[in-house]
Amino acid sequence: MVLSWLRPGHRHRFFCKARCDGHLTACSFMRFFPFLLAAVALLPPTLAAAQVAPTPGFERLPSGTEYQLFRRDAAGHYAPRPLNPPGDAPYASRQGQVLLINLQYRTDRDSVLMDTRQMQARQAPAGTKPQPVPVGLGPNPGKGTPEEAMSLLLPGDSAVFRFNADSLFGKAGQPIPPFIKRSGNGFRFVVAAKELLTADQMRARQQAMQAEQQRLAKARSAKQLLKDDATIQAYIKKNKLTTKAKKTVGGTWYVITVRGKGVLPKKGQTVSVKYRGTVLATGKEFDSTAKHGDTPFDFVLGQGQVIQGWDQGIAALPKGSKAMLLIPSPLGYGERGAGADIPANAVLRFDVELTGIK
Repeated sequence: MVLSWLRPGHRHRFFCKARCDGHLTACSFMRFFPFLLAAVALLPPTLAAAQVAPTPGFERLPSGTEYQLFRRDAAGHYAPRPLNPPGDAPYASRQGQVLLINLQYRTDRDSVLMDTRQMQARQAPAGTKPQPVPVGLGPNPGKGTPEEAMSLLLPGDSAVFRFNADSLFGKAGQPIPPFIKRSGNGFRFVVAAKELLTADQMRARQQAMQAEQQRLAKARSAKQLLKDDATIQAYIKKNKLTTKAKKTVGGTWYVITVRGKGVLPKKGQTVSVKYRGTVLATGKEFDSTAKHGDTPFDFVLGQGQVIQGWDQGIAALPKGSKAMLLIPSPLGYGERGAGADIPANAVLRFDVELTGIK
């Protein structure tokens, strides 16, 4: 469920800035990574191969990519695996399929810059397991590219691929990021190949995962809605608003403090609203029209341009009304919250005035 901020197109402070949960080095690497992939593709095959010998412990492809391939033996121990010859049937049959992998980026000194398993674990919705990353296998991977490295893998393989930082960044005329330069002249991909799927199988799996995530999210939302409704009713009772408070069919509570003499707004009409928003539990204000020159906020009612609690609550107010909206978190910003000022699963109070209907 996408929960929109009140002002469409407005980059509000309640949108979290992109941030990483790891060290600064990992964040920096991810900013450089799209460039890095493009730079690898520009390298001529002989550039990295011009070194006298591979890094100790590694084999080298003609393109210059260095690698170590492993597979578990009968005893369950990892043992080196020889590279299959070019055009080998198991590889040719994989073209157009999807390889699922776990992947780490490491410096030459073995510092982990990024780990897809950790990233997937952080991003996986509650109640679901982190999944390997899908990599499409094309017919002609570029020489010396990460795609070429991935094309060497079969399900069950583990591997380490090493790339030369000077070659990659120098070719594109870019300096080597300090966090890589301090750790040697190379970086490594540590990969575990988990499963091979056809495009149709991958599509079906993604659809099944999305359906399961939606089911779990709906169940969590229903449970949280009951909890928040009890919180709101306790607030209403404490503040002696029982005879004035009403509830929409969708679950938003509202108390009209000044009833306007105008008509009720209809779905599809543009409404103008002045507001002040606070977190019910703390009373802390997170936004108001007063902070925006006291200019009413315009939006089209019932089109999902605002949080659901607004679409429901404003629709219940005649033009000119002033009211208090009490919004359960699933009808507000849900389990993600919004920035630093609206925590996860926060019940919200909005004091609003419906100033216009167009």
